[in-house]
Amino acid sequence: MANKTFALNVDPHEATIGDVTLLFQPEVMGDEFLDAYEQLQTSQKRLGVDVSELSKASPADLRRTVGALRVFLASLMLPESAEVIARWDVVVGDDEVVDTFQSPEAAEEKAAGVEGARVENRSLRLPDRILVQLLEWVVELYGGGAGKRPPTSSTGSSPASRPGGTPGRAVSRSRG
Repeated sequence: MANKTFALNVDPHEATIGDVTLLFQPEVMGDEFLDAYEQLQTSQKRLGVDVSELSKASPADLRRTVGALRVFLASLMLPESAEVIARWDVVVGDDEVVDTFQSPEAAEEKAAGVEGARVENRSLRLPDRILVQLLEWVVELYGGGAGKRPPTSSTGSSPASRPGGTPGRAVSRSRG
């Protein structure tokens, strides 16, 4: 009889940025990750924005892209970290919070129905490069390195390793 034991991660993955530690789910089912990642890619294609080339996006598209990136990252985090990385408050008056959302679209929809309301992004302030690095990290973490290396041989693949040992010094007998 064959017996095999499989390990399941139970401790959250940690991303430390300065003095903030963001906790990511220890395990994410493949289809959940792929669905969230596909949704991120689809939203960016609609805008015509390449996440790896954010410097070429217009300010409005960049704002939407960063928002979508935050929503994607939050979907993979534990709830307390998700609230830190993706938080949009619907505010009225001097600073009365009507409601809090984890997506800018949901906050805008709520604000549209409240007289004098505005949406304020109160997410953890981070440079865009950190958000992109987090994206790359979670793709590697949950996607098994998807997108990091081509699935077939190409010029992007690593070169073959050198054989072990030291090369011989003898003259080849095949020389004429």
